[in-house]
Amino acid sequence: MPSPVLPYRFRNLWQPRKGLAIAEASVIGLVAALSAVLLKFGSGALGTWRVHTSHLFPAWIVLPLVGVGFGYVAGWLVERLAPEASGSGIPQVKASLANVPIKLSWRVACVKLVSAIIAIGSGLTLGRQGPTVQVGAGLASGMSRLVPTSPDHRRQMIAAGAGAGLAAAFNAPIAGVLFIIEELLQDLSGLTLGTAIIASFIGGVVSRLLGGGSLLLNLPETKLSSTFLITEIPFYLLLGIFAGLFAALFNLGLIYSIKLYRRLHVRLPIRIALAGLFSGIIVALLPESFRDNTGLREFVIATSGNASLAAIAFIAQFLLTLVAFGSGAPGGLFAPSLILGSCLGHIIGIFQESLLHAGSPTTYALAGMGAFFSGVSKVPITAIVIVFEMTTDFNLVLPLMIGAVTSYLVADKLVPGSLYDKLLKLNGINIQNQTAPEGLLTKLTAREVMQCRVESFDADMSVDEAMQAFSRSHHRGFPVVDEGRLVGIITQSDLLKVGDTSSQELDKSEIIKETVLRQLMTPEPVTVSPYHSLSNVLYLLDRYKISRLPVLEGKRLIGIITRADIIRAEADHLNCQNPEKPPTEPSYLVYQTRSPSTGRGRLLLPIANPDTAATLMQMAVAIAKERHYEIECVQIMLVPRYSSPAETQVRTTKSRRLLRQAEVLGKKWKIPIHTQIRVAHDVAQAILETISDRHINLMLMGWKGNTDTPGRIFGNVVDTVIRQATCEVMLVKLGTAHFPLTVNPLLPLHTEFPNPLFNNWLIPMAGGPNAWLAIKLLPALVTLGNDPKIRLTRVFHPDEIKPDMKVLEDAIRQIIRRRHQLYTTVIAEAVKAESVSEGVINLVNKEHYDVVVLGASREGMLQQAIKGNIPEAIASGVESTVILVRGAINPE
Repeated sequence: MPSPVLPYRFRNLWQPRKGLAIAEASVIGLVAALSAVLLKFGSGALGTWRVHTSHLFPAWIVLPLVGVGFGYVAGWLVERLAPEASGSGIPQVKASLANVPIKLSWRVACVKLVSAIIAIGSGLTLGRQGPTVQVGAGLASGMSRLVPTSPDHRRQMIAAGAGAGLAAAFNAPIAGVLFIIEELLQDLSGLTLGTAIIASFIGGVVSRLLGGGSLLLNLPETKLSSTFLITEIPFYLLLGIFAGLFAALFNLGLIYSIKLYRRLHVRLPIRIALAGLFSGIIVALLPESFRDNTGLREFVIATSGNASLAAIAFIAQFLLTLVAFGSGAPGGLFAPSLILGSCLGHIIGIFQESLLHAGSPTTYALAGMGAFFSGVSKVPITAIVIVFEMTTDFNLVLPLMIGAVTSYLVADKLVPGSLYDKLLKLNGINIQNQTAPEGLLTKLTAREVMQCRVESFDADMSVDEAMQAFSRSHHRGFPVVDEGRLVGIITQSDLLKVGDTSSQELDKSEIIKETVLRQLMTPEPVTVSPYHSLSNVLYLLDRYKISRLPVLEGKRLIGIITRADIIRAEADHLNCQNPEKPPTEPSYLVYQTRSPSTGRGRLLLPIANPDTAATLMQMAVAIAKERHYEIECVQIMLVPRYSSPAETQVRTTKSRRLLRQAEVLGKKWKIPIHTQIRVAHDVAQAILETISDRHINLMLMGWKGNTDTPGRIFGNVVDTVIRQATCEVMLVKLGTAHFPLTVNPLLPLHTEFPNPLFNNWLIPMAGGPNAWLAIKLLPALVTLGNDPKIRLTRVFHPDEIKPDMKVLEDAIRQIIRRRHQLYTTVIAEAVKAESVSEGVINLVNKEHYDVVVLGASREGMLQQAIKGNIPEAIASGVESTVILVRGAINPE
């Protein structure tokens, strides 16, 4: 019996063995450590040169110039080569691990490394630890692509690279592992934990060796005197409270600083240059010890009894970090948080010492480092371990725990949530609901994957009619229904059996016409309910060697599920895409222009394809001129489902250029033209919202004439619009010779529109309400041609002795009433054909009509497979322009 979890077996081929994962983690740890050491020495050397130069020349000249010049260079590198390298880098890594498609690669890692060296060395008050995390993750991501592994394995390697980068930056391997668990991946599986430990251990060891230290943890320079007494607990609680308060204020300040910079509407290099200029001026006014950020932290920790200096350092570091980080400069917050914490702890320590004459300001400064870091990053365990691994002083453990946990609780109460999540949300990325799907085949049901719109055949349909329907569809099988109840399945293989067992005296073509599907179908087919899991569905498909299963709710056919649907869902899972899409947010208006509202109505024109925009604009202007309408031009910019349309940054330059051309044409034609650009998850939804918001009377949009989307008649967007739009709808599939078309706005209306490609018009009439809308639109549309000719036609079956001409006669009477508007030749003539689509296609190809105008049905015709999808069949069967019209409907 075939296994129902075949895709999982396929996935197991992608899962690397533990030996490969361990080897890869080892290499990642080594490479991350080398990059961390290079960043440390590179930024240190550049910073030393800057400080030394400020002693040789006036500091108020050197420091601002270095800040402006190097800041601009760092911003230019990021903007031109890797925009993902801006900022701290940790939010980008976190988003990537949450399955958001943010680029992490060798290129991003290299740009981040070089730009961070320049930015930090220029004097910006930022740290190198955050960039080291992104560099390690980027290098790990690039290396993991060299081996064909699963996306889950790549995520584990990226997390290992990030942990190794942090471990190498702080010489703290345990902290690197904890940071992965506490903030980035939040995964305690064996492979994740094992690779993270290996990479972080190797990163920490190599960093210590190359950084000039040893493998001994009790380094002399970190052997600082610290004490702890029970009577000091209230003061450490006070330190935690103040650290939490200022950390919450710090996080709010960072968000506000980013928003303030964005209001300037200047490029990234200029923002960073401005931050460098401001920082250089302020630092030049401060004591010389403030010119070296690393030295400042050590100076505050080692100094005793200088509360005023610590207060000045706290205020200066607080403000300068807000200025630097808000600009988008490549640099992190770990080091500034530690400096701010040490200053705050030093002040509390001096206060405590003056009251109790016990304790040491140094201990409070070290405890303050962990407390402030915990309040900012919301990772209390990582904060405790980082400071402990930097000092290896067990006397610090209890003060660190008190301060870090208290600070975390206070900061999270005042400003809930992770700072990195908030930074991502500023860019329109919300990862709170982005979870990696687990157990896909058992988690998803048939209802979530099935095709809801089902093409079905009637049990009494002839084989000849079924063959015609098969020829127009890409499906190889259809459900067979009798009075809405599923009675069987018909496939292409079943149709091939026709005539094989029949009498040879009968012609096979006669057998095809006389045989009905009830005689050929597979009766009582295997079905599933909408609540069956995909594993059950796959088991049935394998068990019975079939490729599709009808989905029944009770006795009602509500969908069909195929192997392709399951493979598509599994592929989404393997590519780290959540098949359960988050709810679609409303579209967001980012740009608009308004003209005087002087028209009797509004025509909506969505513009998407520049090649067809000119011709569609011609049609829109012709209709607007005849009906005295205003024109509303809209462009829709799509963003991923995980991004909020209201918060995602988009570039509208090209879209505005096309809309401005429409405005120019409107001024020449003296027609009010409004324009807007909307950011949305779904094009159809954005169009429907525009129709509702702007009270649209008629919508005109392009249509490619066919669709490859399963279960759709006209395509995802057009199908939704034609069924739900309350206004009149006009879809245009331009013929192959009708675009691109050059528009000359200097010509008057009557000389601009005449075009030999819009001369011969064919209007099939069947008596439906939408066909009469085509008659109403003719006065405007025929102005597109030069000496246009109109033919009204009705297709009737060859079995009809005398066709019913009443519809054509009524249409002619309607046209006669509009004779003053139609200066053209009009004829009415019926045509014989087996089907409407066949008759129209043959007539167009024979008489070479330029335009065919059809009435659309809101209910659709796809389920009536005997007739087929008439508009789609005609549009794909002719090279002429096809216009599909549908009248206004009442909102449901």
